Amino acid sequence: MTSKAKTKPSRPRGKTGTTTTDDFLGGRLTVLQPKTGHRAGSDAVFLAAAVGAQAGDSVLDACAGVGVAGLCLLARVPKTTVTAVEIDERQCALAAENAARNGLPDRFAAIRADVTAPAKDLAAAGLIREGYDQVMANPPFYMEGAVRAAPNASRAAAHVMPRGELGRWVRFLTTMAAPKGALTVIHRADCLGALLDLLQDRFGDLAVFPLFPKAAEPAVRVIVQGRKGSRAGLRLLSGLVLHGPDGAYTGHAEAVLRGGEALRLGAPRKKGRRPGGKGGSPNLPEREESSRARKVR
Repeated sequence: MTSKAKTKPSRPRGKTGTTTTDDFLGGRLTVLQPKTGHRAGSDAVFLAAAVGAQAGDSVLDACAGVGVAGLCLLARVPKTTVTAVEIDERQCALAAENAARNGLPDRFAAIRADVTAPAKDLAAAGLIREGYDQVMANPPFYMEGAVRAAPNASRAAAHVMPRGELGRWVRFLTTMAAPKGALTVIHRADCLGALLDLLQDRFGDLAVFPLFPKAAEPAVRVIVQGRKGSRAGLRLLSGLVLHGPDGAYTGHAEAVLRGGEALRLGAPRKKGRRPGGKGGSPNLPEREESSRARKVR
């Protein structure tokens, strides 16, 4: 089943100085983005849709940009909190502003930090070792030297990763995930092998969910999800076809991008103690208590 009209998850609604105002989730979210440089799109929405968060979970979003993935998650799952980590000062400020614009400032905190920084710097920024039930990331897709870097510095940093840095990203996500916490990452399909190698011995019960441009075409994106410390094996899922023969989004893709539906990559978590403890956003009392009890080493 395909939609009759070709639609996009982000639609410019207006311009404010050097930013545009864009719709996500069919208008449930309105987001400020820079006119030039890195701009969030469908990858952020699919990433958020795949995160299996439950009410009460504390979520860390690495490479958050203007906060689209975290805000999409908050719109879908009540009583969760998101800590958005972004190195770019302007994008980080817009992420905080977008949370306020959408009535979510109490559940969303934006932290400017470099995920490859020393542990003491991450702790000083307010990040908590093993403090998050869910960690998600949309890291730069291209290795340095593989593509020509964009002239815009913000766009280049968001799209191009120095060689060897993916391993540091995985170490950061491993460090931040609570025991038995879940990881969800979206990346290029041709990077799947390298990503799985890095996740080995850190995350198990790995599920690979391909995103196919059309039914007869190879996947260009994959969503990888796993559980910290699990010894369960790899699962290759059927994935999602994004576009029909006419180029319009399929009904399933449309339901995620505009309707805010979830992508189910694994079985629901069993009832019991949540892996991350109290968690929450750094601007909540629970997080303040946790930060005194646990620090990044």
